[in-house]
Amino acid sequence: MDVVEEHDIQDKPTKKKTKKQKKQPKPPHENGNDNMIEKTEPEHVDAPAEWSFPPTFSVSEIKNKQRRHLMFMKLKQEKRKQKVAMKKKKKKERDALGDKAPPKEVPKTIENQRVYDETTVNPEDEEVAFDEGTDEFSAYFNRLTNPKVLITTSDRPRGRTVRFCNQLATVIPDAHVYYRRGLALKKVIPQCIARGFTYLMVINEDRKVPNGMVLCHLPDGPTAHFKVSSVRLRKEMKRRGKDPTEHSPEVILNNFTTRLGHSMGRLFAALFPHDPQFVGRQVATFHNQRDFIFFRFHRYIFKNEKRVGIQELGPRFTLKLRSLQKGTFDSKFGEYEWVLKRHENDVCRRRFNL
Repeated sequence: MDVVEEHDIQDKPTKKKTKKQKKQPKPPHENGNDNMIEKTEPEHVDAPAEWSFPPTFSVSEIKNKQRRHLMFMKLKQEKRKQKVAMKKKKKKERDALGDKAPPKEVPKTIENQRVYDETTVNPEDEEVAFDEGTDEFSAYFNRLTNPKVLITTSDRPRGRTVRFCNQLATVIPDAHVYYRRGLALKKVIPQCIARGFTYLMVINEDRKVPNGMVLCHLPDGPTAHFKVSSVRLRKEMKRRGKDPTEHSPEVILNNFTTRLGHSMGRLFAALFPHDPQFVGRQVATFHNQRDFIFFRFHRYIFKNEKRVGIQELGPRFTLKLRSLQKGTFDSKFGEYEWVLKRHENDVCRRRFNL
């Protein structure tokens, strides 16, 4: 019995030690298969900062709106920095090469990739000169008539449209604003001709906003209908100058190249007197770009021999030609020279009419 107890006492601590012992992995040199260890153990490589996102990462995959906006602004800023750095690098290379530098690359735009129009006007063409001498504006360009404009509105105009008409009257010399009083244009036109007006301008509105213009040249036409958009009055413009003076402004017509555009240019030019008064230093600009006619009214000042400062006076607006009608306004029996056909003209984005 005593021997059994001694054996039991000796075995108990050994069992406790076996429970506490943990298996320790053998070092790689003790195991004979070194190749298997190299394959199974991953190698730790410090990744650069550029690899923080996978190569196919897209900002749109971020679901958090604020974080997505923040990442988008960071990417945009990085692209801007890269663009500026490339410009500086190219400039240094061009300065280093000097006269041997290659010519600058012209960026592709819709304007310089424009589809050639067969009706493009050549100023030296005899046919164009003959048409100009016999069209409806020949009396004005031969200095036989002086422009006199009547500006009116649609029935029951709102305040914004009335203010727009009043500001147009300060831009165009010898322009008079009259209330329509519900008269039809067919009755207004004979009265205008009898009183010596050379133009009738009608400003239409929709939901208290000017949205259309009918410009009728008297007494023989033509009549143009425009869509009006982006109207900004003087009080709505920042950094505007003082109100314009009564001096006759200079007129600038840009990019009216086709036969239709040439007619539009002559239509706008006949609104203003022949001889501008340079003392007023005021300029009215009609700029055609992609068949949109942008109107701006500026005052300029010469700071020195090379620098000129300009100040916008307002108002500003944009015109889009809808139709050109022969003769005076006649919605039923009038003969249209040109009508905007939206689906036919929008087939090619590089084809323009003006």
